[in-house]
Amino acid sequence: MFGLFNKEKREDAYSTMTVQQEISRSRSDELFEQAKKCFPGGVNSPVRAFKSVEGVPLFIKKGEGCHIWDEDDNQFIDFCCSWGPLILGHNHQAIRESIIEAVSLGTTFGAPTRLENELAELIRKHNPHVEKLRFVSSGTEAVMSAIRLARGFTGRDKILKFEGCYHGHADSLLVKAGSGLVTFGETTSAGVPEAFARETIVAPLNNMEAVKQAFKDHPDEIAAVIIEGIPANNGLLIQEAGYMQELRECCTQHNALLILDEVITGFRLGMDGAAGYYDIRPDLVTYGKVIGGGMPVGCYGGSAEVMGKISPDGPVYQAGTLSGNPVAMAAGIAQLKVLQGNNFYKNLNSKAEEFAASIERFADARNYPLKIQSVGSLFWFAFAAPSPIRAAAEIDPASMGFFKIFHRELLNRGVYLGPSGYEVGFVSAAHSKVELEKAKRAIFEALEITFKKQ
Repeated sequence: MFGLFNKEKREDAYSTMTVQQEISRSRSDELFEQAKKCFPGGVNSPVRAFKSVEGVPLFIKKGEGCHIWDEDDNQFIDFCCSWGPLILGHNHQAIRESIIEAVSLGTTFGAPTRLENELAELIRKHNPHVEKLRFVSSGTEAVMSAIRLARGFTGRDKILKFEGCYHGHADSLLVKAGSGLVTFGETTSAGVPEAFARETIVAPLNNMEAVKQAFKDHPDEIAAVIIEGIPANNGLLIQEAGYMQELRECCTQHNALLILDEVITGFRLGMDGAAGYYDIRPDLVTYGKVIGGGMPVGCYGGSAEVMGKISPDGPVYQAGTLSGNPVAMAAGIAQLKVLQGNNFYKNLNSKAEEFAASIERFADARNYPLKIQSVGSLFWFAFAAPSPIRAAAEIDPASMGFFKIFHRELLNRGVYLGPSGYEVGFVSAAHSKVELEKAKRAIFEALEITFKKQ
């Protein structure tokens, strides 16, 4: 009945409808023209360029709670949440006050501070597999450092990753990655030497036989297997517990390290992240986003034995001028203290799950080809999906045509999603039931238009 997205048919159907008035983007348009003179594509991160949706990117002026306002004073219920860090919403009082207090004492010292110890202890307290850790300034830096450590610890060179999993923009991991690369229809990046790519083995998700075959084909060569806690940069590809546990066993059997990239899932699914969700113990874990309370931060950690290879204790070198930045540490401490309160995740996750379930019920009642894949407070609109999607190859690129219309209609109704159909959405503690009901009504209307006459 629905088939693939047909641009000509959709445009004809759309032109016959009375739609919500387009939001004004005049000020954003002016700023974007100025930005294009300064930055490649007019942006400082590719997906922000709105290439896969319509119109110019919105320039955001402020955020409060679950809302953001752009430079044209349009107000939106925000489900991007800065791509995940803002689990408490925008401009949370405790985080804001902690940042101000930290800044009043100085912004950076290039020397140890008490705040590094405090945030590290909060992380270690809830994650027993993290005996020691090292702070860095981004998730990409955390993963890059963990990969180097895995190679230094094992004395092996090859890394096994999964198709569609995104681990930042380090050279060796931009091979069949997700995030902005998929948005722009690419699976590798120019500028990555073939020699680097040859050290990266790529396997499909949800296929244990492919992993076993890789170890068979490369005996004693694979230093580590790296996987997102729950792949969330190329759709929300929720893996089954048995698969993740077998992956852990396979790494142990072949003396390879298991690196769990929890940059998104860490402290988002719960205080113990995806490791707790799947009941597995990774050898190394990477964090970012939530642990910084909205400030730039990342960290990697693992057993004392493995982390003992990091300089100055061991031969694997890694350093950073702004690592453990006191302002970022203060923001992270404030956020994690709130998160460890009684029933925080129970309340957040139940609210998010009901939000996602109610949208799927609406779509099912109308026979729309839409699945809402969700876990905890993450969700993803999977258009033209006949069943749950667990691997990147199962996503039909043509389905992104649905998202393009859907995204425009949501903006016109005051709801902001990340500008790519491959990216996930986030519910925060600041999303009240009232605001979620408003968002649902907007989503229902947008879906009606998206699927009109299909």
